[in-house]
Amino acid sequence: MSLKRKQVGAMAKDDAKKPKKNGDLTSFFGAPKPTPVNTQTEPAVNFDKDKWVASLTSEQKTLLKLEIDTMHPSWLRVLKEDLISRDFLDLKRFLDKEVSTQTIYPPMAEVYSWSRHCPLDKVRVVILGQDPYHGPNQAHGLCFSVLPPTPAPPSLANIYKAIAVDYPSFKPPPKKSGLLTPWADQGVLLLNTCLTVRARQANSHQNHGWEKFTQKVIDTVVKVRTNGVVFLAWGSPAQKRCDKITGAKHLVLKSVHPSPLSAYKGEGFFNCNHFRKANDWLEARYGKEGVINWDLADGTGRSDTVNPPAAVVVGSDTSAARQKSASSQPETETVLSHEEVPKKTEKDEWISGDDDADAIEALEELAKLDADQKVTV
Repeated sequence: MSLKRKQVGAMAKDDAKKPKKNGDLTSFFGAPKPTPVNTQTEPAVNFDKDKWVASLTSEQKTLLKLEIDTMHPSWLRVLKEDLISRDFLDLKRFLDKEVSTQTIYPPMAEVYSWSRHCPLDKVRVVILGQDPYHGPNQAHGLCFSVLPPTPAPPSLANIYKAIAVDYPSFKPPPKKSGLLTPWADQGVLLLNTCLTVRARQANSHQNHGWEKFTQKVIDTVVKVRTNGVVFLAWGSPAQKRCDKITGAKHLVLKSVHPSPLSAYKGEGFFNCNHFRKANDWLEARYGKEGVINWDLADGTGRSDTVNPPAAVVVGSDTSAARQKSASSQPETETVLSHEEVPKKTEKDEWISGDDDADAIEALEELAKLDADQKVTV
């Protein structure tokens, strides 16, 4: 074959790659297609859990028994180096002492339930909380969620109202329930900043190491979930944790906290439209199968779809006995009115003792709003 023929052939191939004269970039590259919701964006890296456990020291195995036994492998694989860090091991030593003398919530086997309900490769939405609820039969490892028959705390009740503004057909779960596992099972990571708390002592486990660990969880989602994730940041503390999330890869939606102390301040929580905005963005990224069904009316959620091993024991026998949660009486079913943004009532002025963490976070938000108003004046 002559050199000239080779050149002609090469030119023909090059011309085939170029867009047509009257075409556009879309006709050349093809229209962007949504990524199927079941597409995994985690790096295809094998993780030999048994081999990793065998590499631990005797003390590390003891301190990390809860993580080894109850954390979902998808999370354990990417967080394993953080678990053996000095800061995290110090946190576990602190927790061992706490469990031996105090009642701690959630029950130890539920601390990492967020990881089991929402494996890393399924995360599409992240909702950030602050502190676990600190009353019996409430916290179970998912922020804002409470175990039945405990009714939804004030902040969660306001979240229901905001969903009803976006989706008028929304109904809260039966019997005023606050169980949010149906969301987590769809890919909503319900993550608290601190994963444990002393009974009836809000914020009692702050500044002991949970903040650094859960920030690594957030950073991991940002890095690994390259198809995009929606972060719902309600209140100043949650928003600060999203400060480094920039660019168009992910979507960060910010609003005041849903607590009754702040939900009506400024532009308000009920007008944020975060639930519809999140779904609109997810549909563009993942297709119709990627949106979240926020409806909870059927009440079919379970406290843990992946049961942790029954052998998990943390602390002494007396501390294990303290972990048993008390039951409360069932409530009657309530249906919200969806015709307009909810109006403030006298009842909203009162924050239940079971919602102290929400109230504290809301007070911080109020202080920020007051400061901003003084600056503008």
